[in-house]
Amino acid sequence: MKKHSIENEFLKITVKETGAELCSILNKENKKEYIWQADPEIWASHAPNLFPIIGVIKDGVYKFEGKEYSVPKHGFIRHNVKIRLKERSEHQLVFELLYSQETLEMYPFKFDFRIAFTLNGKSLEVNHHIINLDEKPIYFSLGGHPAFNILHFKNEKIEDYSLEFDRKMDLETYLLNDEGLVSSKTESVLKNEHKIQLTEHIFDQDALIFKNIKSKKVDLVSAKNGRILSVEYKDFRNLGIWAKPGAPYVCIEPWLGIADVEGTDQNLKKKEGILKLAAENEFNADYTISIA
Repeated sequence: MKKHSIENEFLKITVKETGAELCSILNKENKKEYIWQADPEIWASHAPNLFPIIGVIKDGVYKFEGKEYSVPKHGFIRHNVKIRLKERSEHQLVFELLYSQETLEMYPFKFDFRIAFTLNGKSLEVNHHIINLDEKPIYFSLGGHPAFNILHFKNEKIEDYSLEFDRKMDLETYLLNDEGLVSSKTESVLKNEHKIQLTEHIFDQDALIFKNIKSKKVDLVSAKNGRILSVEYKDFRNLGIWAKPGAPYVCIEPWLGIADVEGTDQNLKKKEGILKLAAENEFNADYTISIA
């Protein structure tokens, strides 16, 4: 599997060409790896890129202008072997997927999907750039799914880690049903607080899903050893937090969009959180991972 790496004095990152998937952030000072190494016995991914949908669609089908289409969970960027490295410089990698007959059968729009990974000191900026090559508006969702290692030090346990937002908030998570659709049921996670304590069972009911989250920055913190890293996601409306229950990682997922809601009529134009991009227009959204 082809991989590409860039580095500076602080960090070395590696991205798999398949799916343009970030698979390593290595701290050159302390030799620590910050990205989950995709143990297939637990969860065999590192940091999938989500486009043109997030999560699942109802019955695996959506409708657009009288026709039905089917697209995989989280879209067709992850695991995609057609993505190619478009540009490379000392501190940046840019990958690209152009529409094709194969994508048009799943997603009836002409697009250019680009994702850039740029090193700047101890930070990695992930930029999503969507170009509408069609003569009509295109509709899409967009998101990241990076999984970060926890248990960086000896004698730590999951309960030693927390996610700490940059402000106090009331936060409710939207519960998923058995089909992975977003229900109208919610549970309170925070009440005028800023810290989510990780536990072995926090994800027993699947992901925590926060719509229109006011905070735009979250730290992964070790109670014994301080801040590990931060994720800043000012361009993203929603946030997902997830891991396989009891696994030694946590996914911090900036989203523009959301899985289908239970009551959807499956019309793509009306899908909750869907983005509309006019013909010949371009769209950008960034999130940044900063290492302590």
